Amino acid sequence: MIRTEKILHLKNNRGRRLRVVREHYLREEVPCYSSVCQAGCPNGGKVLPGDLTHYVVPDVGVGVDYLEILEFQEMQGIIFTQTVCQAVQHSKGRRQYNRLRNLLKDPRHDCVLFSNEFQEYSYCPREKGESQEEWQTRCVYSAAVWYHNHLAGLMDIVMITQDQDTVTEYSSLNSGVYVVSVQDYLKNFWPDLQGAHELYASISLALQVKESEGKEEEYRDHLPAEVLDAGIKSGRYIQGTLNVSKHRAQTEAFVMLEGFSNKSSDIGWCVLVHGDKARNRAVHGDIVVVELLPKSEWKGKVTALTEGQGEEKSGEDERKPMATGRVVGVQQRNWRDYVVTVPPREGPQAQSRNFQRILTVPWDHRIPKIRISTQQADTLQDHRVVVRIDSWETSSLYPNGHTVRVLGRAGELDTEVQTIVVENSISVPPFSDAQLREMPLNSAENPWTVDPAQVEARLDIRQSHLVFSIDPKGCEDVDDTLSVRCLADGKLFELGVHIADVTHFVKEGSLTDLEARSRATTYYLADRRYDMLPAVLSSDLCSLLGGVDRYAMSVIWELDAHTLAVNKVWYGRTIIRSSYQLHYELAQALLNGEQVPVPELAQVSPEQKDSRLAELTQALETLTFIARHLRAQRDRGGALELEGVEVRAKLDEQKNITALVPRQPLEVHETVAECMIYANHWVARKIQETFPHQALLRRHPPPRQEFFSQLVESAKARGFNIDTTTNKTLADSLERAVDPEDSLVNRLLRMMTTQAMSEALYFSTGALTVPEFYHYGLALDCYTHFTSPIRRYADMVVHRLLTAAIAEEKALSKMLASNKEVEQMSQHINKKNRAAKRAQKLSTELFQCLFFKDRDPQSDPHCMADGIIYSIRDDGVLVFVPEYGIKAPVYLKNREGQVVMVQQDGSCERTSGTIRRHRDHISTTSACGTSTFRLFDHITVRISVSSSHCHADRIHLEIISNKPYQSSQPAQPHTEARCQLVREVVRLAEEAHQQAQQKEARRSKFSREEREFCQSKTPNLYSLLEEVRELALMDLEMVGQVCATTA
Repeated sequence: MIRTEKILHLKNNRGRRLRVVREHYLREEVPCYSSVCQAGCPNGGKVLPGDLTHYVVPDVGVGVDYLEILEFQEMQGIIFTQTVCQAVQHSKGRRQYNRLRNLLKDPRHDCVLFSNEFQEYSYCPREKGESQEEWQTRCVYSAAVWYHNHLAGLMDIVMITQDQDTVTEYSSLNSGVYVVSVQDYLKNFWPDLQGAHELYASISLALQVKESEGKEEEYRDHLPAEVLDAGIKSGRYIQGTLNVSKHRAQTEAFVMLEGFSNKSSDIGWCVLVHGDKARNRAVHGDIVVVELLPKSEWKGKVTALTEGQGEEKSGEDERKPMATGRVVGVQQRNWRDYVVTVPPREGPQAQSRNFQRILTVPWDHRIPKIRISTQQADTLQDHRVVVRIDSWETSSLYPNGHTVRVLGRAGELDTEVQTIVVENSISVPPFSDAQLREMPLNSAENPWTVDPAQVEARLDIRQSHLVFSIDPKGCEDVDDTLSVRCLADGKLFELGVHIADVTHFVKEGSLTDLEARSRATTYYLADRRYDMLPAVLSSDLCSLLGGVDRYAMSVIWELDAHTLAVNKVWYGRTIIRSSYQLHYELAQALLNGEQVPVPELAQVSPEQKDSRLAELTQALETLTFIARHLRAQRDRGGALELEGVEVRAKLDEQKNITALVPRQPLEVHETVAECMIYANHWVARKIQETFPHQALLRRHPPPRQEFFSQLVESAKARGFNIDTTTNKTLADSLERAVDPEDSLVNRLLRMMTTQAMSEALYFSTGALTVPEFYHYGLALDCYTHFTSPIRRYADMVVHRLLTAAIAEEKALSKMLASNKEVEQMSQHINKKNRAAKRAQKLSTELFQCLFFKDRDPQSDPHCMADGIIYSIRDDGVLVFVPEYGIKAPVYLKNREGQVVMVQQDGSCERTSGTIRRHRDHISTTSACGTSTFRLFDHITVRISVSSSHCHADRIHLEIISNKPYQSSQPAQPHTEARCQLVREVVRLAEEAHQQAQQKEARRSKFSREEREFCQSKTPNLYSLLEEVRELALMDLEMVGQVCATTA
């Protein structure tokens, strides 16, 4: 090892230049991470393959500006030098540096980091008078030469650069080391990689563009980082994430507080940032620093309706002024890929081969327009394009960016679906050949069979248990199956939950596992799904299909048949064979006693068919009985029955939408869900006990009380009192808030409750205290996800934890992730889950618009529907259409000042007038009189679609009558009957629980000796003498009062 010195010229906080001398150590044994190495380097971890024609060494300019091109998986054998990594960190910031680090860590990409500045023969000290750029180029070239010599000429080295002078100076110095430009490299080595060529051209154009808006400053400069940090610590500034309003993107944005030391109650939990200027070049999602304005300049939220407004959390009083501020700095840019539309230009345009600068309109209303430079301005008109923001200077009204790829023409179905995918940062490329090679084979020529070794190691229940699954119709990825048996002449129940053993096939750290972790979940859209795992697992070998042998992870309880108390529980790996693959409607029909065909019994003789059908029905009834009592136990603890808007798009063979079908709740839905919740809870207990500091659990924090304001006020308007103190009081209040004349009232109140809820999150047990583990909605002290490993990566992690927890040897526990790693994984999964939910919601809204888009609102009966008012705004109301699961605004006052007036027959017309908002109703007044619309009123609405060229289409509702639509579907009778049945079970369970408590209380009055000898301990002589002593110490007047009271 050789010691040398490294001289740095730095600036302190006051701007003074400092000369810093640091020790720098060089050594010969620095890993090269190449599989063709002949020198025996200690190459641990990722190694470059040896079957390539060359290795690529990018210089600093390429690493800083063209990193996106090097992220293509087709680009192999890339060597990033330490010099390049440090340049990226210093010039591009932490976010870009972390992106490079993640690229180096990802085994799916053939790239490595070479510590050239610590290698004795590649290190280049900076010469006197040499610029930093020249020194960095010389360092990278020296590393390239070292690689060629170190590998004994077995591999050519290509150094890529954007500096033509570098090509001229270094290209002919050493044979076997080639120096070429990025453009020539792509042209000669990757002529068919069209995406890389287009991205290179786009980035190059963006780099050539000079800011041309003039010298006038449009925005203030951001404060230096050290000033921001000091201001945050002192309480002068506030740090948080900028959230731009979906409905008023031009004027309203909010900064959610985090790490604010000032405890003033006036500020609340967020700060309003009003207007573009106050936002100061911050983009939605950025972590910003805000300075509060004087109270005289504080503003309130706008409460008027906007297009597309349907769901929004509300505070206590939206109209009063709230803390308002302006952005003074950006701590971290969270820019992502944005989908924009190139708007059509008016008039004929001359064809030009030079680049043009155009303003594009983002699909997301919350993102400002982005200026890009392109040579294909005419071709890209009316197309959706993916762009990335490069910079936003103070002299520019808009940020500058470059194009990444073209999605397609706006309005086409595939384009709109891909827009949703990109906007939610969902990356679902096809599974690579390397990943598919890890998969087991299962074909007609080579069918998969159970391994005899696994038969010995697992509990085989193929013959002993009746196992069946209940899933949606057409489900291919069957995660879970159930079994139930009566034991000990009916005195005991055995309940089993059997989950696909995915982790048997997907080993931790494999390419398939890394891809599954990156995706974190299966993404379900209205017309398609993107699987987390390859199809050979998700739809075949891991799917618990009927009639085939499968590996499972099982939890089996032995329950008392009367109290359902758990006598014992068993966790372990099993081999199962599902006898029936039922769908929800079929299972419910069997429970209802209906004569319905069961596919698995179609080829069975009549005698066997009757007995097997009776066996299946008995199992379903027993399962339902157990589930009702499990639900009753949770209800006593305060479990909430929430309501969501669930609607399914029914498609034909050509993927055209034919109907919008709301989800009909069945009792069997709750039965299956209750069994899965039970399994998740018990697995959470097991892994938490075994790994108290590194288990992956799921918590549901209590919601903010101010989010319940709309629920409380709306219920009060109907005469109901909602107590939101605890989840128990809230659940009881919702149970009582039933209007016998309108079942939709309770459903809407539960929907408002759902909207007020906080988000359920995964976390590591080592990151929080035990009381914070609580799941508010389910009323459970600990909870996790174990039952869906085919479509959730969190469940795979839990399977591995459970496997380690039940293993006899503790060797597996040493290989588990640390608390920090589990917490980082939790945050990643939470982020991907939010993206999956948003994508599913947007996909449903897309198909809702497609259903109505080609229909004539004036004549098509599908466009007329019953709606119910659930919120009041300044100029209209928010309406829920239960038939189609639509939430949208209805304007009672338009831009021309006309208001909706109700005629004598109930029809509505617009005329000049005024509008006035109240807490529980809104009134319109004109020369004809006054019309009133109240919360929970049923009205008739006409449904149409408001088309947008640059944004997503939106549903538009227009009020037709203040009376309910006559053709609206009545509530399903079986649903109310099911609710009554569940309530009765809960009531009986609560009565039994109270009786048991009273009995125990009566027993606790007597001690064992008192019960045995039938003699009370008091009164006795000692107690009488004590009373006499106390009386003797009292005043005479007090003694008289006590004696009178006793008498």
